[in-house]
Formats: sequence, C-alpha cells, structure tokens
Amino acid sequence: MKRKDDYLEPYREATGKHGSDFKVTLWANEKTQQLRFRVFCEMCYMGGKRVLDAGCSRGDFATYLNERKIEYAKFVGVDGLDEVIEFAKGRGIREAEFYAGDFVADGGLLGKGDPQIVTISGTLNTMSDEEAIRVLESAWAGASETLLFNFLSDKVSSKAQKQGWPARRLPTVKLLEWALSKTPLVAYRQDYFENGHDATIMMIKE
Repeated sequence: MKRKDDYLEPYREATGKHGSDFKVTLWANEKTQQLRFRVFCEMCYMGGKRVLDAGCSRGDFATYLNERKIEYAKFVGVDGLDEVIEFAKGRGIREAEFYAGDFVADGGLLGKGDPQIVTISGTLNTMSDEEAIRVLESAWAGASETLLFNFLSDKVSSKAQKQGWPARRLPTVKLLEWALSKTPLVAYRQDYFENGHDATIMMIKE
C-alpha cells in the first residue's frame, strides 16, 4: 500500500543503513551539497536574518553558514526524521533550533520562528510535482522576505546522465511559472553544475 509520506521513504532507508552519517542526506558527496549552499549564499545575504531550512537533515547548512562566519540572527531546521534532528541538536550550533515534523503534511511548520528567509535544498527531489508545489506554497507563506529552493532541472543538456531513483527531475518551467505567479522578483540559476544538472530559484516578496 502506498504511504502518504512516500517522499520520506528513501531517507528512512538511508537512516537505517547509515544512521546520522553524511550519506543519510542522499547527496553524492559533501562537495556537491556545499556547492548548492554556496549558490544560496551568493544569491541571498543571510547575515542578521531569521532563516528556516526545510529538510535540514543533520543541520549541515547551519554549520556551513557558521564556518563562513555568516552571522544569521536565528536558524530553525525542520526535517521529517527524528534521528537526524537529534544529531543536529547534538552539534551545538549557535542560535539554532531543530524540529522533527512532516512539513508536507503540516505546512505550518515552515513558519516556525517567524523566518525572514526559507531555504529548501534537495528536499523536493523525492516528491511528486503536486507535493513539491504544496511545500513551496507553505514555504512562501512562511517566509516574510525570501524563499530559496533548488531542484534537479528537467531542462538539462542532452549530455546529462539519466537521473535514477530516489531523486527525480522536476518541471523547471512549471516551477518558474509558479514562482512568477507569486512575485515578479524572481532570480534563476542553472549554471553551477555541468550540463545544467541542478537549478535554483529565489523569490523575493514585494
């Protein structure tokens, strides 16, 4: 029987195999994870801001910001797996709180801590189009200033390798149209991976 939270199943399997090791994030390696984080920071300055990271896993983005001395005002991480949230809590990250919860089912979680900026890195890639849009709607409602999210683009070069399970490519034009239906202040990047593998959208409230 199909579960309502099938989007979490790949992460449950990874947690069962790897515990709180980096591999639980399902990123190929730390370099590709951090490249996505770098693009977020190039597009949006987070110093002095309240930031919420949806699908925060082990709290790696908060650690990335601290290592680069980007002094956010407050960081809130939300993830659907208790195990990774407990790991994140144990890292002693400054001005950071972490919560376990399914934000696909409960979009109100993306307003925790009254965030100015909401970030979503990689989390949408195991979701259906409908689930991804639902999360983005909640994230946009939760952010008072800016929403940043990345995803595997379906507008890749013909040279790109076929994407395999558990991740999937999302409809780039559909997501851009959705973003532009909310605000005219939209930035788009697809230049940071070979063959246009990944894309990032930033939306700013008017």
